[in-house]
Amino acid sequence: MRTTSRPRRATAPAAAALLCSALLLTACSSGGPQSAGSAGPGSAQVTLTVGDFGTFGYKEAGLYDEYMAAHPNITIKYETVQDGQKYWDALTTHLASGSGLSDIQAVEVGYIAQAAGTLGDKFTDLSKADGVKADAWLPWKSKQATTAKGALIGLGTDIGPMAVCYRKDLFEQAGLPSDREAVGRLWAGDWSKFVDAGKQYQSKAPAGTFFTDSASGLFNAALSAEAQQYSDASGKLVYRDSPGVKKAWDIAVSASQAKISAGLRQFQDNWNTAFTNAQFATVVCPSWMTGIISKYSGDSGKGKWDIAQAPVASNWGGAFLTVPKAGKHTAEAAALAAWLTAPEQQAKVFTKVGNLPSTTAGLQLPAVQGARLDYFGSTPTGQIFATTAGNIKPAPIGEQDGTVKTIITDNGILDIEQHGTDPAKAWQTVTKLIDDKVNG
Repeated sequence: MRTTSRPRRATAPAAAALLCSALLLTACSSGGPQSAGSAGPGSAQVTLTVGDFGTFGYKEAGLYDEYMAAHPNITIKYETVQDGQKYWDALTTHLASGSGLSDIQAVEVGYIAQAAGTLGDKFTDLSKADGVKADAWLPWKSKQATTAKGALIGLGTDIGPMAVCYRKDLFEQAGLPSDREAVGRLWAGDWSKFVDAGKQYQSKAPAGTFFTDSASGLFNAALSAEAQQYSDASGKLVYRDSPGVKKAWDIAVSASQAKISAGLRQFQDNWNTAFTNAQFATVVCPSWMTGIISKYSGDSGKGKWDIAQAPVASNWGGAFLTVPKAGKHTAEAAALAAWLTAPEQQAKVFTKVGNLPSTTAGLQLPAVQGARLDYFGSTPTGQIFATTAGNIKPAPIGEQDGTVKTIITDNGILDIEQHGTDPAKAWQTVTKLIDDKVNG
């Protein structure tokens, strides 16, 4: 995932204890530091809690059940919320107090610099955990979660190589090509061409539909391809003068003003419903978005969605599993985190919900390279996203990037989209809110 971001929807906690099933004993993976049948650190009965946001895919892929079947002394309880910003705000509060923490806490990539920076001493150094090798992950992925002192405080779950998911039926009704290669050529090389394609679509759009779901989503996608985003290489916040932010802002504003966007806030209830009602023809599509599409488009959308290459190779999202030092069972939690993020488990998550592995070996597994997610028919989803992953050149991340992103999209672009706010005024609001949040 991610989101949140993977940035995510309004908070909707859902906690559940997952029961161990003897039927799964024969399906246990050998991946990770502990193989099937291992009892894990110690043999006393232990309940491990996992806190995350959005869709990490562990429940959906049956991994919690699988781990408990192989480790009879372990019971796993999880709590998932959907609003990534609220999740992070709550997590930082709990870290400060040293209470209310889960044994494993997920951290979205937009906040990992803060987690590894000023909050680094709050987390267990996982480089010392059994079976963990930092070089198992893509080099830039592990670097993002490494403190200045060399501690690895997060194990990478996934990455979010970018594509564009589109409705073939709506494209055809609007007179646009529906073949994925031809669709990709419409905007190859530049996100501004994506806006141009949107204008073509909107001129003949089926009644009640828009070319894309959200100018905020487009902003995130366009920015993810830029060498400089919110912070410079030293971690200093430079969003005001960042060429990447300006370019992405201008593209998002042009999409809003051309009225090719449905003006929705991603990961909210009305956005979920819009998938079901086929209200938009495209959504910028990091690999983890495929699971969201299949969930909310439902049976009526199966086989109607396809995936084309994005204008430029980039990454949006991805996350990490951390183990707070204040947790009750840090050794057992580290073992579970290592197992969940091992290549074999990452591949299972990808084939179930679309979260692409962040480990080098995981990306090369046949289950990933040859994946064709059932919902998207014959689309070679594994090949599309794995190919893009090999071309990603990530930008520097600063401690305040996640906060800045949320304010720009939710208080800037969304105001332009939903209230017709003048872009210059919206930008003034953004800078004031960021100053108040960061410096207040």
